[in-house]
Amino acid sequence: MISGKTIRPGATLGVLGGGQLGRMFAMAAEQMGYRVAAYTPERDSAVSQVCSHTVCAAFEDTGQLKSFASAVDLVTIEFENIPVAALQTAAQHTLVRPAATVLAICQNRAREKGFLSERGFPVAKYRSVGARQDLARAEQEVGQPAVLKAAGFGYDGKGQRIVRSSADLLPAWSSLGEQESILEEFVDFEKEISVIGVRSAASEFSAFGPIENVHRNHILDLSLVPAGLDGALADQAVRLTQHIMEELDAVGLLCVEFFVTSSGKLLINELAPRPHNSGHWSLDACSVSQFEQHVRAIAGLPLARPLLRTAACMVNLLGDLWADGEPDWGAALALPDIHLHLYGKGQARPGRKMGHLTACADQVEHALEKALDARARLTAVSSVP
Repeated sequence: MISGKTIRPGATLGVLGGGQLGRMFAMAAEQMGYRVAAYTPERDSAVSQVCSHTVCAAFEDTGQLKSFASAVDLVTIEFENIPVAALQTAAQHTLVRPAATVLAICQNRAREKGFLSERGFPVAKYRSVGARQDLARAEQEVGQPAVLKAAGFGYDGKGQRIVRSSADLLPAWSSLGEQESILEEFVDFEKEISVIGVRSAASEFSAFGPIENVHRNHILDLSLVPAGLDGALADQAVRLTQHIMEELDAVGLLCVEFFVTSSGKLLINELAPRPHNSGHWSLDACSVSQFEQHVRAIAGLPLARPLLRTAACMVNLLGDLWADGEPDWGAALALPDIHLHLYGKGQARPGRKMGHLTACADQVEHALEKALDARARLTAVSSVP
């Protein structure tokens, strides 16, 4: 069972990972009176620019990790591709939320699908592939078309190959390095949604969403709230999220990504035990952000009640926008109710998440129009000589 220990403001929270999720977590925590220390292999990371202290070392450096964990009151994570052993080491010296057992399940697609299917949660048909000889049986049981997904270290569509015929299967397996994978049926979905669940150390639960998500090149392009789902389906998505968190005994945030099928059913795509890109709109359009809720949950404080103040659309700003120089921030921010968040990353690369914009409006359709307009203005060529 989870511990009820409360970590009060003034304490130091440690975060493993140096990306933008850690950065926004640190900003929320420090606003609440906590100090934040980061542990990351990256130098000049997004999180290091805003936290009190940074240890730059490998996750496999047991000595550094022990010293870091001993110096903080709690350790959390900002992305899931961290060795489980790192959390296990930290747990010997301080409180860790989420627990290493949660990370072990959520960072491996085979374990994640097994966990969900064994407990009766709705997932697409899949089979695990551990070796070449498993391919034919997996194909026979799953059918075509299908998606071959590497079991570990997938992010933003990495480690996935569409398999449309038997001839595609072995090349797909080889292109993934012949590593542990799952073969999953191709889902003809109507839309993709997510729910960000929050569970405290006292088992209190709240949720953000459902959120409608649109991807481009396997990377989240934009998120919309409210998602425009049937009320019963929306309630079901939230209930499933709560039940998954209870089964995991998870403390903190858990994003559950769903497919909504053409027949109006929910299938769980994947889990992320951390703040999530699809919840960034909460910084500007909600009574509490996902990052503050994460702090409250892991610190053992009462959760706030997330109230949507306005419809919103969040659009990601990828490094592609910098192809012809610095984007025109003034042009975008000249529009009303546009909020800019940049992550402090020095090098803009195609596909790299550099920041996001959130547009707020009375209706979600208007928020979408405003967000797309604002992003288009960043790189529009002025007609003024």
